Amino acid sequence: MVEERRVEPGGAAEPNRAAEPNRAAEPNRAAEPNRVVEPDLAAERDRAAGPSGGARSGRTRWWSRRAPVVRRLPEPWGFVLAVFAGSKLVLSLLGVLVLAAWDGVPGAPPPDETGMRAQQDAISSHRWFSLWFAWDSFLYEHLARLPLDRPWPDFGFPLLYPFLARPLAPLLGGHTAWALLLVSNVALVLQLYYAYRLGGRLFGGAGPDDGRRAVRYLLLLPTAFLFQAALTESLFVCLALAAFWYAERGRWLLVGVVGYFLAMSRSVGFLVVVPLALVLLREHGWRAGPRRWPRLLRKGWPLVLVPAGWLTFMAFCRWQSGDWFAYQHTQETGWGIRLQNPLATVASALFGGNSVNALRVWIAVAMLAVAVVGLRRRADWPYLVYTIVVVLVPLSMGPPVYKSLLRYLLAAFPVAFVLARWARRPGLDGWLTAALALLQGALFAVWLTYWTHLII
Repeated sequence: MVEERRVEPGGAAEPNRAAEPNRAAEPNRAAEPNRVVEPDLAAERDRAAGPSGGARSGRTRWWSRRAPVVRRLPEPWGFVLAVFAGSKLVLSLLGVLVLAAWDGVPGAPPPDETGMRAQQDAISSHRWFSLWFAWDSFLYEHLARLPLDRPWPDFGFPLLYPFLARPLAPLLGGHTAWALLLVSNVALVLQLYYAYRLGGRLFGGAGPDDGRRAVRYLLLLPTAFLFQAALTESLFVCLALAAFWYAERGRWLLVGVVGYFLAMSRSVGFLVVVPLALVLLREHGWRAGPRRWPRLLRKGWPLVLVPAGWLTFMAFCRWQSGDWFAYQHTQETGWGIRLQNPLATVASALFGGNSVNALRVWIAVAMLAVAVVGLRRRADWPYLVYTIVVVLVPLSMGPPVYKSLLRYLLAAFPVAFVLARWARRPGLDGWLTAALALLQGALFAVWLTYWTHLII
């Protein structure tokens, strides 16, 4: 998906191009190898490309006419904020309607989820707000409320997400739940920004339509509605996208800083150092002999900050409990999670006779297949390795992961970029969009009707 920027043949010879105002004042922009093509230049290239380019620029003009307010914002913020607000409105409205219809169904909610319903009501009586809290959300709220001047009792979750909510809660009248939801939604906005930038770059910088398509398919992943919930999904994916965006631009100190917080947001985060290191290696032509080590270390040393983020959490566990591995031991005793062969976990679901577990694992297998086919080129290997890591590492937790597998799969953002690339083919975009929207709608209805353990 990462391609070198190329100057189009004959670009300098296009008629009247030299006479365009301010064009001469932009020296060698098209020739810069790592620069993202600006949207106005991409639109001009679309027009010069003939019918297909004209269609893309026509969609851009449609957007400009229909969104005069957001058009005043710098690209891509207008589009990002409009998509965020639109998706929030649609999902909240759909959620209220489904919940209202579900109230009259006998046996709703299921007995094992009535406690969660009571917790939601305690958060807010407004369903459009409380529906975004489920299970782990209340554990994060508990962690965000724990006083820091006493021994810390809970080590089952990395602390970045609840700790980000701590300073915001007093500004919101002490409502920690509001602060958690605010962190998730701000992270979602930033996530969409980085998806636009990185997605457009991985397409080769063909224009703003590619960035927009990448954003759209990221929000069409089967359980993408969880990005808007009081959970860690939006924060983790935001940090992962940002780390890869800065890595592609060669800003390795920023990669290290972002990666540090990425590792503190979820246990799998520190392993992202491997695909990030592959981006560095690709930048040097995949050559890593002893003669290359000084240069690689000189540029890539900030990558050590990524595992340092997880070591910081381990040090916190050691300081509070005397046990460096308090997180692992809590996972084992609290949820029965023990590291094992992920392929055995896959086989157990597919041939174990439980159709729900099989469905979850088949979705994971499908995402891996999309990644392998769509990211098989050598330039795309960092994103293929990343996808394999964020899919197989949760499966290494064993059968307890089944209940949360569809949630964990949201981390595989390169799958959305592959689908967006395929959707550039005429006629495929509409069908693919409709199929993913229907699948997500069905899973969202399941989430709303309190069988949330299908997803988290």
